[in-house]
Amino acid sequence: MTKICSAAEAVADIQSGQTVGCVGVIGWLTPDTLLQALAQRFEESASPRDLTFFFPVSVGDAMDIRGMDHVAIEGLMKRVISGNYINTLDPKTGKRPQMMRLIRENKVEAYCWPIGATMHWLREVARRGPGYLTRIGLGSYIDPRQQGGKYTACAEEDLVKLVEFEGQEYLFYPARPVDVALLRASSADEYGNLSFEDEPITSSALAMALAVKACGGTVIAQVRKIVPRQARPVHAVRVPGELVDRVVVAPQAMMTTEVVYDDSYLGGQLFPGDCSAVLPAGADKIIARRAACEIRPGVPSIFGFGASSDIPGVMMEDGAFDGDGLLRHRFTTEHGPFGGIVMSGWQFSANKYPEALLDGPAQFDFINGGNCKVAALAFAQFDENGNVNVSRFGAANPGPGGFIDIAYNAETLIFTGTFTTGGLEVAYEGGELRIVREGSVRKFARHVQEITYPVRLNVATRGQRAMLITERAVFAIEPDGLVLTEIAPGIDLQSQVLDLMDYAPMRIADPLPLMNAAVFKS
Repeated sequence: MTKICSAAEAVADIQSGQTVGCVGVIGWLTPDTLLQALAQRFEESASPRDLTFFFPVSVGDAMDIRGMDHVAIEGLMKRVISGNYINTLDPKTGKRPQMMRLIRENKVEAYCWPIGATMHWLREVARRGPGYLTRIGLGSYIDPRQQGGKYTACAEEDLVKLVEFEGQEYLFYPARPVDVALLRASSADEYGNLSFEDEPITSSALAMALAVKACGGTVIAQVRKIVPRQARPVHAVRVPGELVDRVVVAPQAMMTTEVVYDDSYLGGQLFPGDCSAVLPAGADKIIARRAACEIRPGVPSIFGFGASSDIPGVMMEDGAFDGDGLLRHRFTTEHGPFGGIVMSGWQFSANKYPEALLDGPAQFDFINGGNCKVAALAFAQFDENGNVNVSRFGAANPGPGGFIDIAYNAETLIFTGTFTTGGLEVAYEGGELRIVREGSVRKFARHVQEITYPVRLNVATRGQRAMLITERAVFAIEPDGLVLTEIAPGIDLQSQVLDLMDYAPMRIADPLPLMNAAVFKS
């Protein structure tokens, strides 16, 4: 019997109160047709109701690939657990995602877990284990002594517990059922064997399918095409048909945001020497150039979403990858690609011209095993206690993504971001940096809005090395506090650095070196 059906038929048996797991990474792998069909069913019949949605990573861009925004509907969604959320304004409408509205208005029980936890938790559900036990996240927002990952007031249940095992503290994520899986792959046969030949990442597709089948649930896959059974090499099939119940064909699905299809994300090609637009002159480019000075060939380096993902692009522009230069660097992201160029913006997650790929749970095994020696990560706030925040600030609540696992397990941490935000404009003229317009929001706050990672604590107790790079100043994060180590030429120390911090650095280098003039070139 064929498993191929329409999207409406595929979601017709989802019952009120069930938990629906959905795989996707921004626009990559998003089963948009399935999510849209589920939303349409609810709009037409007011059923199913009160669903819990589990998104290991935020699904969709809330714009042309709406993803989780399709199902961010009161009545349909009761609870959501996600590794991160999308906060961006839609350039066409000027509106933020519906998911953000539900969270801000306390209309949904919202939880945000680190992506490492969402990936490894699925593995525990799949093997019918008691849950996921880890030390990663202690002292951060996911710790129940902080807020336990709760993002709304109505999220009252404690989904993460603090436990003691053999004399040490751990965070424990108890296993619970996942009833339905929504996946996207490239191809399927009539039996449901799934391959991902046109997808540059696979994320948690296999883990999600295994978890749902262990719970006696239903796995639904969206694919671009149907191929004959036994027509593909066995290594191409990543999810066997035994785990798949229904298949929906959606041939027009985008590869990801703004990309219909681009085979340079799939590997098997030589790097041509250029693959992305030049980053415009400004604060972000200055920061990326200065951070690039800390990246060394041969050292496994991982880049997070945001300002830090600009670093490889600037390195490429400046000739670091000429000849065989790219092959001498070892780049990855939390989503599993190895080698090639780490992309920024909506194309982050997959690399162009990659050489290898791990799925989501295995990639966090790699990360948690300490294999990423250097980590470049963005920051939104940094406080006087040495805590960094990237997960919730102002009206935005993007969540941590893979930040916590990456930060905890790297030997060297490079935090990147502008000194202030909210309208900052800079120019480099006559060998000096000029602040054209100062940002309205301070980022060096006395207390962060949310602790994503306690940097100074881990520098002091676990021997990590950490630094913080902005367009006008560079800091070392030492066991006793923040140390100002460099300043941009043309910047006044008192009025343009110290007066814009809610606290003073623990020390200022004397003499205070100037940042290298080479990082300011256009």
